[in-house]
Amino acid sequence: MPSNIAEGSSRTDKSFSHYLDIALDSSFELGTQLLVAKHRKYINNEILKTIEDKIEEFQRMTMGFQNGLN
Repeated sequence: MPSNIAEGSSRTDKSFSHYLDIALDSSFELGTQLLVAKHRKYINNEILKTIEDKIEEFQRMTMGFQNGLN
C-alpha cells in the first residue's frame, strides 16, 4: 500500500488519486487475507482485531486525503 502511494506521488492529482485507489483496494485485499489467516488459525481474534483497526484507520486517512485532492 505505501508503495502504491509512493509510486503515484510524482503524478498529477488525478493520476495520484488513481494510485490512492489502488492502495485502498490493496487494503481491502489485506482484510480478506487476514480473515483467511484467522480461519486457518495462523492468527487469533486479538491480532485480527488489532490489524483490522489499523487497516480501517489507513482507509479513513487515505480517503480523507484523496477527497482533499478532488
